[in-house]
Amino acid sequence: MTDGPLIVQSDKTLLLDVDHSDAAKCRQAIAPFAELERAPEHIHTYRLTPLGLWNARAAGHDAEQVIDVLLRYSRYPVPHTILIDVAETMARYGRLQLVKHPVHGLVLRAFDIPVLEEVLRNRKIAPLVGNRSGKDEVVVHPRERGRLKQLLLKLGWPAEDLAGYVSGEAHPIALREEGWSLRPYQHEAVENFWHGGSGVVVLPCGAGKTIVGAAAMARASATTLILVTNTVAARQWREELLRRTRLTEDEIGEYSGARKEVRPVTIATYQVMTTRRKGVYTHLELLDARDWGLVIYDEVHLLPAPVFRMTADLQARRRLGLTATLLREDGREGDVFSLIGPKRYDAPWKDIESQGYIAPADCVEVRVTLPESERLTYATAQAQDKYRLCAGSEQKVRVVRALADRHAGEPLLVIGQYLDQLDELGQMLDAPVIKGETPVPQRQRLLEAFRTGELTTLVVRKVANISIDLPDAREAIQVSGALGSRQEEAQRMGRILRPKRDGCSARFYAVVARDTLDQEYAAHRQRFLAEQGYAYRIVDAEEIMGSGGDACSGLDG
Repeated sequence: MTDGPLIVQSDKTLLLDVDHSDAAKCRQAIAPFAELERAPEHIHTYRLTPLGLWNARAAGHDAEQVIDVLLRYSRYPVPHTILIDVAETMARYGRLQLVKHPVHGLVLRAFDIPVLEEVLRNRKIAPLVGNRSGKDEVVVHPRERGRLKQLLLKLGWPAEDLAGYVSGEAHPIALREEGWSLRPYQHEAVENFWHGGSGVVVLPCGAGKTIVGAAAMARASATTLILVTNTVAARQWREELLRRTRLTEDEIGEYSGARKEVRPVTIATYQVMTTRRKGVYTHLELLDARDWGLVIYDEVHLLPAPVFRMTADLQARRRLGLTATLLREDGREGDVFSLIGPKRYDAPWKDIESQGYIAPADCVEVRVTLPESERLTYATAQAQDKYRLCAGSEQKVRVVRALADRHAGEPLLVIGQYLDQLDELGQMLDAPVIKGETPVPQRQRLLEAFRTGELTTLVVRKVANISIDLPDAREAIQVSGALGSRQEEAQRMGRILRPKRDGCSARFYAVVARDTLDQEYAAHRQRFLAEQGYAYRIVDAEEIMGSGGDACSGLDG
């Protein structure tokens, strides 16, 4: 027995004592292969999963390294079954490989023939392959490369894709070198992606994922298709590429609801790509409009199902996914792994913060108590209405008013889910509201006014969760959200993580109704940020009402 911070249990859970002096080192060491499940005050619960272990294996970690971490930090002897399970699970990755054959083209090759026999007898896999080209390999139809990888992952035999990529149509892309350079972690992310072939780069919000994309484009020097979440994001990508590379305006096209331009670098929205007319995706021709050498997926954790299906046909193209978190509430992380590629780089948020590239953040959960009338309405409501009722409590309006007064004159975002609640807050704060129906030109004008300081307060719905560059936002107040979405919580806090000119911390307030679903969902939403080392302080709303303090201090700890 040692005095380690970790308890490894036979049910594949890992319990981390966060008060231990080595807890931070342990959290960083297990992050490549363990998934956080619960994060209360003192003991955080992680779980070993096949996908986590396969991601680690694809990133270059072997079973010996994983086992060494468990043994080094474990307080008690690690159950022998866990050691065996880690080794055997990680050994499943790469027993099957997709490779190029000089005669037969794309083949699935096995280092374990019984495994090959097993998967070929699966009725879903049989239509994706052709004749045996040898005792240990079978021909694969090139268009089925992605779907085959999806199915093999679900069968527990993830294939290592070594079949390579077409170069695509060459197009010179060079980074500008005046006044800036790649940060060390950005350079490492690009190198890891390029040598891995395809995959995902995970960086905190505000850490420069777009710059990583631009550097990957320069490395490929080929025509590039960039898929983004919305038109505002498309135009931010365009501006950043014009600023960071030597591409001209004529070389960059926008393919959205408003424009249909196909250029050597084309930025398309997920929305237009998934538009259907009479059951047909009418814009799929964009995938074949150029001989793309690189496809970039911005906010890859949000990929809609139709884009997954499209991506299955793009396996011969290099693919780069960019995100702050790979969490998907629909559980389709496996599809990201098999169709985009494994994690090639993942930087803990606190590491980037310690280097000064993102602002430190103070996270505060402000709990309000529902008045008796609201409690009775909540108690007798139908299950599907309960969250809407507690999340929209009028008590939250008073808290937002107090916090806005406290931070008067500072750049403030108020973020929520429900339009009537946001409209009321906008009217109370005399602030504009940005929502889905806000026209793109108006949205851009408001965001620019916020950046320049002409506006100090914006009320925003989910359109501002992602891909919005607001470098001077200092505080965010969240009043409601998409139930228990961990990735939404991370994205929302990411709106305020750009480094502040005066060195102050950012402040993220989550206003939560106690003893309701709102409190339960808040705990779930905070799990990813807890994994990254952030801790929420819980204060009562009455403390907010009577608190003062200077602009840079936040609430007293």
